[in-house]
Amino acid sequence: MKKILTASLVTAMALTSVNASSVNDRISELEAELAKVKKDLKKQKSTLNEVKAHDAGDNIKWGADVRTAIDNINYDMASGNEYSKNDLMSLRLWLNMEYAADSKNIFKGQLSMNKAFGADFYDPMVDGYSRTMSMGGAFDWTGNEALTDNSLKVRQAYWLYLGDDAFGTGMPWTFSLGRRPSTNGFLANLRDDDPDQSPLGHVINVEFDGLSSKLDLSGVTGISGMSIKLCMGQGSTNAYPMLTPTQYANDDNQLEDIKLAGFIFEPYNDGQFITKATWYRAYDLPGMEHPMMPIPGNDPTGFNQYGDMEGGAFSVLVDGLADDGFLADTKVFASIAYSKTHPDVAMLGSMDSETGTSYWLGAQLPVIEDGKLGLEYNHGSEYWRPFTYAEDTMIGSKIAARGDALEAYFTYQLTDALSAQLRYTKIDYDYTGSNGFFGNYSGTPMKIDTVKANAAWGEQYLADNPGADPEVDPNAAMAYQAIGMADQIVEAAQDIRFYIRYRF
Repeated sequence: MKKILTASLVTAMALTSVNASSVNDRISELEAELAKVKKDLKKQKSTLNEVKAHDAGDNIKWGADVRTAIDNINYDMASGNEYSKNDLMSLRLWLNMEYAADSKNIFKGQLSMNKAFGADFYDPMVDGYSRTMSMGGAFDWTGNEALTDNSLKVRQAYWLYLGDDAFGTGMPWTFSLGRRPSTNGFLANLRDDDPDQSPLGHVINVEFDGLSSKLDLSGVTGISGMSIKLCMGQGSTNAYPMLTPTQYANDDNQLEDIKLAGFIFEPYNDGQFITKATWYRAYDLPGMEHPMMPIPGNDPTGFNQYGDMEGGAFSVLVDGLADDGFLADTKVFASIAYSKTHPDVAMLGSMDSETGTSYWLGAQLPVIEDGKLGLEYNHGSEYWRPFTYAEDTMIGSKIAARGDALEAYFTYQLTDALSAQLRYTKIDYDYTGSNGFFGNYSGTPMKIDTVKANAAWGEQYLADNPGADPEVDPNAAMAYQAIGMADQIVEAAQDIRFYIRYRF
């Protein structure tokens, strides 16, 4: 019996050993198979991520901004006449583009259409056609702000590099080149209900091609938001056209290149208290000849160049006057600015260097939920001349006014994507030339009261001398000229606008 039990135990142990060995082998096989499955799954996941990244990288992120507006505009002339249009309807389309190749390299662009209902304006110098101010291709500062036609044009196209260690200092920095976001800048964006773009809206609001580079100084100074941005650009290029023997070479018979350089400095910005300063100088600025006072050697009918101009501004925005309640969402701002000519010939009608000044005050109040009321006032002096030709109005730039401008608006967010605005703008001019250029004709300031007095004298002279012949009587000629001039001078302008805007 003992032998039988011993034999059985040995047999059982042998079988157990064999089974354990088989189980271990099977477990090892399963572990190997599981590892292979995990490895294959990891490869598939990596491939899938690459496909997703490739597909995402092949697509530009698009956004659409469509605004339909109706404007009631009115001009009071120095002659006493009025010119108006009570139903100017327009459609503006912005197609926004953005693409990031990686975390440091970004492309941004914007295509634009801006037209009056049922109209196709083309030539800026002919009544009934375009107001692009591209001036036959000489320069294109307002090509997308003026009413033109139903074609898409490039409003912005630039690349942006985001660096994190400038010159080994650890300072974040940026560099950008292309058709830059140089309209709807700081403070001007509040009324337009847009994020602020690069420049200070008090002195620069035009489309521009150029470059910028920004240094974030807050880390090295310990001052919140401190930064400096250097800007350079070109407002016109002198060159023969393509189909000429010397294509794209300098053309000595045309305007020289128009250039601009400057900086934007933020002394302090914590998101609530925002301060910005800017200074610039623009070179070889254009203008028109006065037909009665032509300068020898200049083109009496086209554009000529008159000299350089510098300018600067200091702007402060307080975004929130308290921690909570009504005042928490209230915005108030103030800005001062200047411009100074450096003439080669009679710039703004003067051979002397002339300085103009301006100040601008405003507030934006959250009067109801999803609704905000804005109030703004600005004043400009006799020789004030900013680059604000692309300001979003139908009656010319209010910021450029040599006189006083008052504006009130109410913006209401109807839905997440739909908003509406009612706006009233009134400009009273003290001097002529607010929306002119830099020569001795449209940019020359003349007191509105003087223009009116001259016209009144002319009417009285012709009334006292009913048979006066301007061909032989110089006083009669001056009388007719004074009367005609008064009907070309705007004394006051107003624009009442209502729009509905869709954005996503």
